[in-house]
Amino acid sequence: MRFISGLCLILLLGNFAAAQQQSGHYPQGAEGLKGATLPPPGTYLKWYNIAYDAGTLRDANGHTVPAGLDLDVFITAPRFIKMTDIKILGADYGFDVAVPFVSVDQQVSALGIKQYKSGIGDILVEPAILGWHFKQCDLGLAAGVWCPTGDYESTSPVNVGKGYWTAMFSWGGTLYFDEEKTWHLSTLCRYESSSTKTDRDIRPGDCFHIEWGLGKTIAKNWNVGLTAYTFWQTTRDSGSAVNYNNSIHDSFYALGPEVNYFYAPYKTIFSVRTQTDMGVIGRTQGQNTVISLTKIF
Repeated sequence: MRFISGLCLILLLGNFAAAQQQSGHYPQGAEGLKGATLPPPGTYLKWYNIAYDAGTLRDANGHTVPAGLDLDVFITAPRFIKMTDIKILGADYGFDVAVPFVSVDQQVSALGIKQYKSGIGDILVEPAILGWHFKQCDLGLAAGVWCPTGDYESTSPVNVGKGYWTAMFSWGGTLYFDEEKTWHLSTLCRYESSSTKTDRDIRPGDCFHIEWGLGKTIAKNWNVGLTAYTFWQTTRDSGSAVNYNNSIHDSFYALGPEVNYFYAPYKTIFSVRTQTDMGVIGRTQGQNTVISLTKIF
């Protein structure tokens, strides 16, 4: 019985290790309060610093797997945004590019895995951004692609790149509840659809993300509130090289507070947000912290 239980654990962890390589590109919880609101025409630099740590692995039923997991991921990513004076269907047109630098430190005792890697990750290019600004709401649309620029090896359990292209489509809006626009609710949706991997016949399943934010602006410079994040894998991984259980569709949601401060003399916004994973299926469960800086030029 011990041998059978151990074998089942190894198979489950093997499925997990393979499936972890196929997950979506978008880093969870990168945006929060007013996440769907695009800035007016101008030039901006938004610098994300994302730290994710996890010590729990959940199976297809949400049960804890005794894997001996210790995962630490850090991403620092400058994103250059240009919103132009060009109008399309009444919206401001813009574009952006984000270049992530990624470090991953992972240990899975049950598989004998202990490895660290760092380097440039997969670059995001969004050539089409549209932002509308109305009296009591903002709307946004975007289309972009994640490019497989990060280092990737199919035989390695830890990588800073994914090894495939991903098209990402984003849409959402921010609703203001009062004329002064101090109370606001934002919803930002993203859908990812990936190509077949560059070195193996595996096409990752599509992913759907929703980021939420309910906040209040205080004394013009402070913005505080509650943020949430939800994720679903919507289709199966496919391809002749899929040798793991592809019927498990990852999903989870996360919740946590956020505080923003606008320092007017330097035209800079400082943001701190932390979220805790809950309702996790088929993936790691941990804590996500995002510290970002937005500079207006």
